[in-house]
Amino acid sequence: MSTGLATLTFHFTRSPEIRINTQSSRGPRPLVMRSLLLSRYLSVSPTLRPRPISSMVDDLAPRARLRGVVFDMDGTLTVPAIDFAAMYRAVLGDDDYWRIRAESPTGIDILHHIEEWSPERQRTAYEVIADYERQGLDRLQIMPGAAELCRFLDSKNLRGLITRNVRAAVDLFHQRFGIIFSPALSREFRPYKPDPAPLLHICSSWEVQPSEVMMVGDSLKDDVMCGKHAGAFTCLLDQTGRYDAPEFDSVDLKPDFKVSRLTEVFPLLEANFDLVP
Repeated sequence: MSTGLATLTFHFTRSPEIRINTQSSRGPRPLVMRSLLLSRYLSVSPTLRPRPISSMVDDLAPRARLRGVVFDMDGTLTVPAIDFAAMYRAVLGDDDYWRIRAESPTGIDILHHIEEWSPERQRTAYEVIADYERQGLDRLQIMPGAAELCRFLDSKNLRGLITRNVRAAVDLFHQRFGIIFSPALSREFRPYKPDPAPLLHICSSWEVQPSEVMMVGDSLKDDVMCGKHAGAFTCLLDQTGRYDAPEFDSVDLKPDFKVSRLTEVFPLLEANFDLVP
């Protein structure tokens, strides 16, 4: 028996169409169903907004297939615990630090600079870096939303990790939080980020194309560059809005996506990709 109620269709930016059918053999439930389903959907991401009808044609475009997600560790899967600016100054000295920083607005590649030094100077520099990294391990905390995102990916995708930190830091992360990444490449794997080699290595081990993988990290110069050069999708985690500064407007390297919280990655993946196990 028809209730005479219509089918309502809502369209949201960067998301598939949601259809809410208010017809039911048990009688009309329009207000309850609309409220529950719509509020649940909108609660996934506060950034989603209704879009104009003229953009509804985007729904017809096929979504990209995603078969794996690779994460940076420090500042992405874990709360920032290393004072990188202090570490760079301790390694480079104040004068070189400020000079190199002015020349490289996207950030300082400290490991690259060290490679050009004499063996003795390298040894001293790595000792300083190791000391700062040990202090960071003592304060290691998982990023809010990381565990939930990893559980979601476990049911849908492969997930890997690439970090410029040492292997001991990766092992501690696995042990402390019980979230295992495979492969998990530390800076002992050469060449390290921003070279695409570690990401290409992971794609090869998974037997997937780089175009079917996303790199997620908090560094434009390391994570986004690594992903872009490998041919993968990229997502930049920018919690402080640092990359909204005018100095980054002229930077050619742009991520495919940018989020301010790791919890935003989940709705981003569901809205933009077909997640293939």
